[in-house]
Amino acid sequence: MSQENMNNNIQHYLNDFEQLGDNIKSDWFSEQRQSALSLFKESGFPSSRQENWKYTDTRPIAKKEFLHSSDTSVSISSDQIDAVRFQGLDCYELVFINGIYSIDHSRIQGLPENIVIENMAAALAKDSELLEKHLARYADNKVSPFTALNTAFIQHGTYINVPKNTAIDKPINILYLSKNNDQPFASHPRNLIVMGEQSEATLIESYIGIDDANYFTNAVTEVSLSASAILKHYKIQQESLNAYHIGNLNVMQGKDSRFESNSISLGGSLVRNDIHGHLAAEGASIVMNGLYMTDNKQHIDNHTRVDHLKPNTYSTETYRGVLNGKSRAVFNGKVVVHPQAQKIEAHQNNANLLLSDDAEIDTKPELEIYADDVKCSHGATVGQLDQDMLFYLRSRAIDEETAKSLLTYAFADEVLKDISFAPVKNRLEYLIVGRLPDAALIREFTNE
Repeated sequence: MSQENMNNNIQHYLNDFEQLGDNIKSDWFSEQRQSALSLFKESGFPSSRQENWKYTDTRPIAKKEFLHSSDTSVSISSDQIDAVRFQGLDCYELVFINGIYSIDHSRIQGLPENIVIENMAAALAKDSELLEKHLARYADNKVSPFTALNTAFIQHGTYINVPKNTAIDKPINILYLSKNNDQPFASHPRNLIVMGEQSEATLIESYIGIDDANYFTNAVTEVSLSASAILKHYKIQQESLNAYHIGNLNVMQGKDSRFESNSISLGGSLVRNDIHGHLAAEGASIVMNGLYMTDNKQHIDNHTRVDHLKPNTYSTETYRGVLNGKSRAVFNGKVVVHPQAQKIEAHQNNANLLLSDDAEIDTKPELEIYADDVKCSHGATVGQLDQDMLFYLRSRAIDEETAKSLLTYAFADEVLKDISFAPVKNRLEYLIVGRLPDAALIREFTNE
């Protein structure tokens, strides 16, 4: 792709920005929008010549004109939404269709008065004093052009504010649903979660393609955890196989806070997940679990980073990948132990299962340690199905395809078994089994 074409597509986003409503371009956040747009204009789309994007080619996104999603006429039936909901789960729920908030399908009735769960557009209009302290404070526009692009287009998304000493009685489910439109479209969801001291919540972010729509999701989530706050976060990515997904999650943690990240990537043609944890006070801890499953020509890239900024902090990370067809995956996990961060503990592991000779994984766990009193470990493995285990199952009258599926499921389940929230765990197990041959038979085995 030539530089001229790249510039033309940057101009396309600049033109879309000019089409935003005057009330958006002139609100209290307008200066930050313009600054972010200027950063995107200056840097353009990242290229594989940059170390952070060495194994991920963004030209498929850059060369296509995705129109900014502003069409509120696109409809999804209640049956279609019910099909992707967590059946029987009592939760607060916000639904977005092609990036636009749908009040008709959302369910936030009965919310306690001291808790805020609302569309970002509403929060921008009335909660500027609260948002100004946190919005665009943790996700750095200079690190990723996609984050800068998202910041420029902040409008729809989710704002959650949980005051101190408060535990939300029900989980929060955010559904970003995408459906075929007249032309390829782009959405830029922005989520901000602010947790007060000793507060607690469970949050699910789901990105789901209803059909084979061609679109671009560019999502950014920022999280602020005050002292002793606890947030369990689940991200389930099931985009259309004709879609592109760029996701950025940034977490700032206070004293004795705990953040649990569970990132599951199953869909999308080209996917990039960036997760950055800042352990900014003593006692802060982060647990990061990830599973990615690819097939055909899918490309899924997971980049994680944990900064141990203070002493007595803890991090652990377990990511697993299952690759088939001519797919490709990338894992780059980086832990940085800063000079003042003595007596920390950090562990990281990435394991990959290749089901095809044509599948490829680039894995790079990293440790940067500038302190001397630490416990750190990291490792990566790449392999195929265990032939001895395969032979064992075959000797028990299990056919080869079913035996391979059982071993693949067991490999993936090493990540899921640590998920404590049963509705999410059950849904994920169902989705994973559904990707395997003889799914019905596998469910019989796993349910016994």
